[in-house]
Amino acid sequence: MSTILIIGGTSAIATACARLWAEQHGRFMLVGRNEEKLQQTAADLQARGASEVHTQVLDLNDLAGHAPMLDRTRQLLQRIDIAMIAHGSLPDQDACERDPEQAVRAFTSNGLNVIALLTRLGNIMETQGSGSIAVMSSVAGERGRPSNYLYGSAKAAVSVFCSGLRARLFKSGVHLLTIKPGFVDTPMTQGLALPGLLLAQPDRVARDILSALHKRRSTLYTPWFWAPIMVVIKSIPEFVFKRLSL
Repeated sequence: MSTILIIGGTSAIATACARLWAEQHGRFMLVGRNEEKLQQTAADLQARGASEVHTQVLDLNDLAGHAPMLDRTRQLLQRIDIAMIAHGSLPDQDACERDPEQAVRAFTSNGLNVIALLTRLGNIMETQGSGSIAVMSSVAGERGRPSNYLYGSAKAAVSVFCSGLRARLFKSGVHLLTIKPGFVDTPMTQGLALPGLLLAQPDRVARDILSALHKRRSTLYTPWFWAPIMVVIKSIPEFVFKRLSL
């Protein structure tokens, strides 16, 4: 059975993945900010077949808490077969445009803190010499759009960092998957005017993630049609792109 660390363990996509792993009797460490939600998720996973579920309350913005959390995870699980980072929040783009401090906080939360955690986690997995890391990025990081370029730039930083880290860890037998979802029906996207035909359910995304991990893929666009969509969007010349309302 696999040992699984999930950062952002109560997010919709992470929970959907965890439920599939629970059916395989996985052993879990769930990390998140809300203790009540963590306990609810843990109980749900145990009811679905998880053999062991531990939880830890941690805000990823607390950099000093990263190392103790990883140490406790290894003490309880002995090793990490799969580590999933599903941390993130959708910032208020308008507010970030008006307030530089808020912009920095949003970029730090969605980008720099993920990179800080990946730095520690990468070293652990490299020493271990095996395992997989799945990192939640976004198609928003493929090209800056006026409506969400703060969030997109943070995700772009994460994706580029993952590309370099993946090449480094490959030599040690460690797999790193960068996940780039499109529009997903989660609490983070509630209230947004999203096109229904492009809106995916977390269960669908979770199945794609587990399949990509099994195949040791480098990058996953989910659902699949976001790959050709982003090829088109990235091919639009800048003098045209800047005139579009995206």
